Amino acid sequence: MNPGATAPNTIASLLPIIFIFGIFYFLLIRPQQKKQKEHNKMVSELKKNDEVVTNGGLHGTVVNVKDDTIILKVDENVKVEINKTAVAYLKKGR
Repeated sequence: MNPGATAPNTIASLLPIIFIFGIFYFLLIRPQQKKQKEHNKMVSELKKNDEVVTNGGLHGTVVNVKDDTIILKVDENVKVEINKTAVAYLKKGR
């Protein structure tokens, strides 16, 4: 048996696995990382009077921004303190 003859077969058998990993990276992993980066940027730039929607569907206006939390005004005399990570998105069209 020639040891050099099996090396190309081994590399050729790994190519489909490498190809599948590349597809998963570009179709699933990379877009999710980009979306997470954009969300983190949005959360870090929250400021007073921004209108937001939480992951639970609560709509409110930011009254105060702290290190890890924000205080939302959801109605007259009703304020809720939530984690910044619970903000799903910033409302547009203000």
